Amino acid sequence: MVSFNSSTMIRKISLLLTTILLSTVLLAQTRWQQQVHYEMDVNLDVETNRFNGTQTLVYTNNSPDTLHKMFYHLYFNAFQPGSKMDVRSRTIKDPDRRVKDRISKLKEDEIGFQEIESLTMNTIKCKYSVEGTILQVQLPQPILPGEEATFQMQFNGQVPLQIRRSGRDNKEGIRYTMTQWYPKAAQYDFQGWHANPYVGREFYGIFGKFDVRITLDKRYVVASTGVLTEKKTTEQKTTHRYVAENVHDFAWAADPDYRHDSIQVENGPLLRFFYQTDTLAQQWKDIQPKVASLFTMMNERFGKYPYPEFSIIQGGDGGMEYPMCTMILGHGTEKGKVGLIAHEAFHNWYYGVIATNEFKYPWMDEGFTSYAEDMIMHDLYEEEAVNPLARSYKNVRYMAGQEWEEPMSTPADFYNTNIAYGINSYSKGSVALHQLSYIIGQDAFDRGIKRYFNEWKFKHPTPMDFQRVMEKVSGMDLSWYFEHWIYTTNHIDYAIESIEGDKNQTAINLKKAGNMPMPLDILVTLKNGEKHVVYVPLTLMRSEKPAENDWNRFIQPAQPWTHPEFSVTVPFRAKDIEVIEIDPSERLADIDLLNNKWFTDKKKNKEYRTPEKEEKK
Repeated sequence: MVSFNSSTMIRKISLLLTTILLSTVLLAQTRWQQQVHYEMDVNLDVETNRFNGTQTLVYTNNSPDTLHKMFYHLYFNAFQPGSKMDVRSRTIKDPDRRVKDRISKLKEDEIGFQEIESLTMNTIKCKYSVEGTILQVQLPQPILPGEEATFQMQFNGQVPLQIRRSGRDNKEGIRYTMTQWYPKAAQYDFQGWHANPYVGREFYGIFGKFDVRITLDKRYVVASTGVLTEKKTTEQKTTHRYVAENVHDFAWAADPDYRHDSIQVENGPLLRFFYQTDTLAQQWKDIQPKVASLFTMMNERFGKYPYPEFSIIQGGDGGMEYPMCTMILGHGTEKGKVGLIAHEAFHNWYYGVIATNEFKYPWMDEGFTSYAEDMIMHDLYEEEAVNPLARSYKNVRYMAGQEWEEPMSTPADFYNTNIAYGINSYSKGSVALHQLSYIIGQDAFDRGIKRYFNEWKFKHPTPMDFQRVMEKVSGMDLSWYFEHWIYTTNHIDYAIESIEGDKNQTAINLKKAGNMPMPLDILVTLKNGEKHVVYVPLTLMRSEKPAENDWNRFIQPAQPWTHPEFSVTVPFRAKDIEVIEIDPSERLADIDLLNNKWFTDKKKNKEYRTPEKEEKK
């Protein structure tokens, strides 16, 4: 027989066990991430273009998994004849013009390489193997959940002739663009290891601290990720110490001819500019206030840049982002340079701070960055375009239906063509955002894009995480939109087929000619100048967007996605209507604009719907 006190004790124990179980489940559902702390000391010989270094890596396993192996990236190994990057560039249909067959022609003193001289874990020697750009390490002892391990490495390498992003002696004469230069621990997250070989696309890294000492010829000026904390010169060499907190990569550049300027952004970072003193030196000076404005505008609209400094560095092969800095070519027009800096700097919000897996979701970096660039540049130069992303929409329409079109969910390196990768990642990715503002309303979108940054910075979000933020701010179900736009090549095509009027009203007959459903804003402009909007939501949305302007709005019953034809009615006589237009904001990526307007004047209607008209629009 169980006494009262014993029964109470059993209930308490049962409750405690239930609480522990629920806590364990909730902990497992929390997004964990690994952490790294690098200490590196590297010495570069500017005569031989070779370097050697030591690396101490404290690796914290915050995952619920026990790790038995480890991977590093050895990116410089890509710049050798016969590498995966070389073969891919020579066999893809439309190779990057900067690469083509250049890697295959590199000589022994022009190739890149990274070699591991020794590697230990917690002072125990590790067994490892190298396959191209990937170093695989068999751990001498497992790293348990919550444990940290200390890896000590000696390595050496050779800086390749500049081909893609990294390298020496680029076409503008910059001596060193040191990006992807050190053995970098591969990412391990809730989807497992991401030890992707370097074939030419993007990167994915672990947040942590970098404490790096760079020693080279004292004549060289160094620009880098992080903050310069110490500088010592002995005989012919100078050691520069840089420290960066909460970043996932480390890049630097060096040239004896760099000029260095700086400008402080109000309530923002210190901006540094490193460039050659050639004929465009004055242009580099002139753009600096505009670049400061870019950061102010981004902070207000998309979230605050979290680091104390940002450097714009002449180098590389075009424009490429790294934490707290960018490498860009120095020549070009003033506005073109500001636009390039805008794009590469804004990467630090998405590649740098949000830090999605660019291999799996390249559009979540390039697309978000391109959207921010177009919107901020439009405002900076006080342009008055109806759609600041018109060029991206044009690219999406061009790709629609092409035999080389692929879904936006294709991993970066696995695209069959560079053009499909480029349009999907940059153009279709940015259109994904602008079109989303069409669905949920600009106000909700603006709140959502900033909330997304604040909630997911330093956490490596996925498309689903972004979707859920936008669903919360809008109150809509958006799964249908993400499923169509990301994972299929379905197209949007709505057409005004005809109108039918009587004494009191006019029916607008519409057709869903494409295979992707969308809500519709239909603008009805009367001959007296009045404007009225007919809003047709989708049943899939389970909600409606608020009005976005002061035009009179008629809200229609939600439309099922299954219906290829439907009608909406407006309380105006046909003879009083000037024109009916689908999507006056131009945010809908409808692939055929020639059937989106209906003029009541038969001659105008015929002229508009003539295919040649598209060339003039």
